[in-house]
Amino acid sequence: MTPDRPGDRPAVKAPMPAGHPGGRLDGRLVGLGVCGSIAAYKAVELVRLLRAEGAEVVVMLTPAAAQFVGPLTFAALSGHAVETDVLGLLPDQRIGHIVVADAADAIVVAPATARWLGAMANGIASDTVVAACLATAAPVVFAPAMDGDMWTHPATQSNVGRLERDFGYRMVPPQIGSLASGQSGIGRLAELPLIVDALVAAVEGRPVRQPDAAARPPRTPAVRDADLEGSHVVVSAGGTAEPIDPVRFIGNRSTGRMGVAIAEAALARGARVTIVAGRVEVALPAGARVVHAESTAAMRNAVIGAVIDQPADALVMAAAVADFRPRAAATTKLTRDGSLTLDLEPTEDILAETAALARALDPAVRPILVAFAAETGSLERAPDKLRRKGADLLVANDVSEPGSGFGTDTNRVSILAADGSREDLPLLTKREVADRLLDRVAAAMDERDALAHTGGTTTEAHR
Repeated sequence: MTPDRPGDRPAVKAPMPAGHPGGRLDGRLVGLGVCGSIAAYKAVELVRLLRAEGAEVVVMLTPAAAQFVGPLTFAALSGHAVETDVLGLLPDQRIGHIVVADAADAIVVAPATARWLGAMANGIASDTVVAACLATAAPVVFAPAMDGDMWTHPATQSNVGRLERDFGYRMVPPQIGSLASGQSGIGRLAELPLIVDALVAAVEGRPVRQPDAAARPPRTPAVRDADLEGSHVVVSAGGTAEPIDPVRFIGNRSTGRMGVAIAEAALARGARVTIVAGRVEVALPAGARVVHAESTAAMRNAVIGAVIDQPADALVMAAAVADFRPRAAATTKLTRDGSLTLDLEPTEDILAETAALARALDPAVRPILVAFAAETGSLERAPDKLRRKGADLLVANDVSEPGSGFGTDTNRVSILAADGSREDLPLLTKREVADRLLDRVAAAMDERDALAHTGGTTTEAHR
């Protein structure tokens, strides 16, 4: 991929922090329920104000509210997936609105419509906002917004009275002003700082209800610009299987989670993605081209075909490729009689061979090569592997460390570069690791493209 000018690939947006420290809601988790009022657009600014006070915010939308402001807006601003479905599940299969109810320090409903007031007062769990409020022991603050006549109707006033008197909810009363109907009167959503003040008062003196991040709703990956748009990224994922006989094989514990996370992150950043998939235990992203290759020999052919023949801008070898295979596989199932001795031979070194072929290419189209090294106990062999493979970057991790190996949703890795630099990352989700790695890959592409314009060499850029 060659941009019109060196370095004109969009800059990467830094991940948004959970909340600004030092605010009145520092460390708090707030559930924000948004109902179907024209004032729903003001809830976008309310998210910003809550985060400025240090809160982590999870937004819940009624179906009508989603017609006014889409979930994507709230997800991007809050850093959390938006709860819109009472039956919705989190990736770990927990019920979304129940996790919010159990972990939130407070729930604020703003704007609260006449419909929500009626459903809440009578315990009708018709949407995620009512359901979460019914399921929580946390304080609930609500700020009504509706037409003046709706607000003054005896039914609405009766419901408000019940919420305050019987449920102990705190109301931030509506104000007088211009309404969506074109009239002027009471029913306008209260000023947002007043809502924030009421929320602060509701949690004052209470300990943080659920400080354990694992018990809270999971954060979503930071929104990145399409800095890989137009690129072709090849990712190998999963483990290989080397046949012993038609039934048995030599394999490993790889599930493909890391490779799939990289493929999903690359797709989200605009890349055209080819996945060379070995044995995987997770769903492959629908937007990628998938080439199935379970054995090392098949993966070698698929990778070279995808990287050299296509060609590719980057190859990320996240697959756990077997180092050895039986020299000769049995054509029929072996019996259990007696002992079994396997004569093993080395498998193909896919990345080293691909690197040798890539060196023969024009530097302007030479792919960025990323190796992976799964070690146990120490990463001291990683620099030598980076050199031997001829890769530009190497991602090393200790698979014996809890939360940092096969079958987990998290990983703690070190990213080594051919120039001798090393970046040690904390324990992150595999999607977060994927984006941090792709930040490096995108930067290496920029350097390659810049040198192509100036007549430099790829070695100067990222070797």
